[in-house]
Amino acid sequence: MLYIYCDGSSRGNPGPAAIGVSGQTKNGEEVFFISESIGNATNNVAEWDALHRGMEKALQLGETKVQFKLDSELVVKQMKGEYKVKNKDLLQYKIACEKLKSGFEFFEIKYIPREQNSRADALANLAQDAK
Repeated sequence: MLYIYCDGSSRGNPGPAAIGVSGQTKNGEEVFFISESIGNATNNVAEWDALHRGMEKALQLGETKVQFKLDSELVVKQMKGEYKVKNKDLLQYKIACEKLKSGFEFFEIKYIPREQNSRADALANLAQDAK
């Protein structure tokens, strides 16, 4: 099982945005990380982009069992189908993530408090500050 922490940030909403993703073993050993600027975007787009990129990377690495952890309650509930996705930009991410989800033998997504997502948050901020 790979645990994938995802975070997106936007300075201004919309504004300069970045993502941070950290794939870890159950012991907390980091298998991969992503820290990238994504141009101008809203915070919600950045959060969805982080999830999408994390899913792509896990599949590239041949991971079949994953648990995604995000501090965006909106993205988690939209991905689980508990909230509808009305925004067309976010809907494109939802559709793309649903397609990727079918590539996993086991897929779970969980909301976690921000303080438990410090590595992904740091990676997003690192990309923001790298300009």
